[in-house]
Amino acid sequence: MSKFQPSKTEKIVISIRIEDYKIQQIDKIASKIDISRNELINQCLDYALNNLEFKELNKKQNKQ
Repeated sequence: MSKFQPSKTEKIVISIRIEDYKIQQIDKIASKIDISRNELINQCLDYALNNLEFKELNKKQNKQ
């Protein structure tokens, strides 16, 4: 069994514009599950990036 090595991932600060209703939904969900807005947005981004599919790629893959 390998040893656990805690590490800190580097994060950068960015600025994005989000509609008010989305922030309200994000804040409501984050509050319900007791995590920060930032953590919820990061988890949503991870999920989206890990499950992203491009229609063009799927069409090309089907032809091969």
